[in-house]
Amino acid sequence: MSLEKYKSKRNFGETPEPKAGKSSTMQHIFVVQRHQASRLHYDFRLEANGVLKSWAVPKGPSMNPVDKRLAMEVEDHPYDYKDFQGRIPAGNYGAGTVYIWDKGTYTLLNDDGKNFDKQMLKEITDGSVKVVLKGRKLKGEFALVKMKNTDQNAWLLIKHNDKYAVDEYNSEDYTPQRVKDQGLRQKETAKTARKK
Repeated sequence: MSLEKYKSKRNFGETPEPKAGKSSTMQHIFVVQRHQASRLHYDFRLEANGVLKSWAVPKGPSMNPVDKRLAMEVEDHPYDYKDFQGRIPAGNYGAGTVYIWDKGTYTLLNDDGKNFDKQMLKEITDGSVKVVLKGRKLKGEFALVKMKNTDQNAWLLIKHNDKYAVDEYNSEDYTPQRVKDQGLRQKETAKTARKK
C-alpha cells in the first residue's frame, strides 16, 4: 500500500507525526485515536498489508449495536502511527490534539486461515469488513459496511450483538477529563490566533 497521499499532506519538518514503520509481530493491531482538530472525531485504524487502513468516525465508536456510526474512509497511515499521540501544530494538516483512546489486536471474524492481509483487503474492496477487536475499551465483533448510493468513502461502523454489547454508549464518557480539557484549550488558542 502506498503512503504517498499521507506524506503529501504533511510537512515532517513541522509535525511530529511518523513517516513510516513496519510490524514485527504476527498479530494485527488496531488503534482508535481521539482527534481534537477543527472538528472532534475518532480515527479508527486497522493494520493490513503493512499500513493502517483508516476511517474518521465523527461520533466515535459505540458498543451499542443500535448505533450505526458514520465512518469516512481516509488515506492509509504508516504502521508507526499506532503509537502517535500529542499535538499537531497549527498550520499543519489535522492540526490539534491526538490521544490514543484505545488499542489492541484484532482478528477477522471469518478468517479463512490462509493469507490474512489478502483476505482483509478483499473485505475492504467488497465493502464489508467483519473483525473481532481485543482492546481495553472496544471488545468483540464489529462490522464496517460501505454505504451504497452515497459518498464513495462513507462507511458505517457497527457493533455486533455479542456478549460485550451494551444498551447505551458514548465514547466521550470513556475519555479522561484532562484530555478533553487540553483539546478544548488548544482549539480555543488556535481560534484566537486566527483572529489576530
